[in-house]
Amino acid sequence: MSDRPYTYVTLSMEPEATPHVGVSFHMPSLKVRAGLLLSSPRPYLELYSHEANVHISTTGAGPVTDADLNIAREIFTAAARYLADCEQLHAEQADKDATDPAA
Repeated sequence: MSDRPYTYVTLSMEPEATPHVGVSFHMPSLKVRAGLLLSSPRPYLELYSHEANVHISTTGAGPVTDADLNIAREIFTAAARYLADCEQLHAEQADKDATDPAA
């Protein structure tokens, strides 16, 4: 694994199977935005860098469904967990750096 920032994209295509695209962002320059598309009122969430974009919106780009609400709640919960994990690890690293004479 590299300590340098990077984006990793994979595309898997197998006969008689649905193609699968994977996008992994490992960079501090990642941007996140959310909003409402006014042309057809629906919410969106976007994660992007200069290398790749990931857009999330409602089912079939249509009206908000119960399933869309559930997915939005899952995203919210996962983002809160990611933030808590990052804050904890950052604090632990800062404590380690403060007590490490070699740092």
